[in-house]
Amino acid sequence: MGALHEGHLSLVHRARALAGPNGTVAVSIFVNPTQFGPQEDFSRYPRPLQQDMALCREAGVDLLYLPEAEAFYAPDHSTWVDESLLSGGLCGAARPGHFRGVCTVVAKLFNLLAPDLAVFGKKDAQQLAIIRRMVRDLDFQIKIVGAETHRERDGLAMSSRNRYLQPDERAQAPVLRRALLEARAAAKKGGSGPAKLRARVVKTVQSAPLARIDYVEAVDAVTLGKPTRQTDKLLIAVAVFFGKTRLIDNLEVALK
Repeated sequence: MGALHEGHLSLVHRARALAGPNGTVAVSIFVNPTQFGPQEDFSRYPRPLQQDMALCREAGVDLLYLPEAEAFYAPDHSTWVDESLLSGGLCGAARPGHFRGVCTVVAKLFNLLAPDLAVFGKKDAQQLAIIRRMVRDLDFQIKIVGAETHRERDGLAMSSRNRYLQPDERAQAPVLRRALLEARAAAKKGGSGPAKLRARVVKTVQSAPLARIDYVEAVDAVTLGKPTRQTDKLLIAVAVFFGKTRLIDNLEVALK
C-alpha cells in the first residue's frame, strides 16, 4: 500500500533473486479502500508516491503498477472474494471485512498482472495464510512465497504505521518482539502449553505502560484455529495499540 520501507524492499530483493536476471519484477502500490474499516486510517494513510517511485527504481523494479480506486472498482462493483475459514480470528475478528477486501484486491491484481510467483511478508502471517488458501482454492497458477519479517535494530517489525508513533510510544514498541521471544524460549524449555505461552506474552506486553492489547493469541500455525493434540507448531500473534497506532507481530513456536 505504499509508504515503502526496507521491509517492503526486502520483498522486492527476494522477488528479484527468485526471478533471476531475465525475469521481470513488478510492484503494485494501491491504498486499497475496501480493506479499511469505517473507523480506520484510510484518509491519513501515508502516500509518499514520488519517494516510493524512487525507491522502486533504485531496487531494480521493472514494472510499477499504480491503479486509481475510481478505475479499479466500478461504481456499481458488487463482486467479492471472501475466504471464510482462516479469516475469522486474529485480525479478522478485530477488523470485520478486512480480508474480504484483501482477497478481492489480490485476486484482481493477480488477474491483471498474471505473475508466476508473488512474495508476501510473514509479518502479516494471517494474510499470507489466507492468500495461499485463496490461490489453492481458486486454482491460481501462482507460487506464493513467504519472506521473513524485516526488523529495526531493536526488533520492532518494520511497518508503514511506525511513523505514526510518538517518541515515547516508539521507545516502548519493541516490547512486542521481546514478549514473543520470551514465549519461544519458554516453549523450548518444555512444559508450556498454548495457554501459558499466551499468558506470558500478555504479561510482558502489559509491562509497557503505553501498550493497549487488541489481541494476543496462540493458534495452530496451519489452521489458525485452536491448537489440538496434533498441533506441531503454534503461531503466537499479537496486535497492540500504542496511542492510535495498531501494530502487529508474530512468531512460530515448535511444540514437538
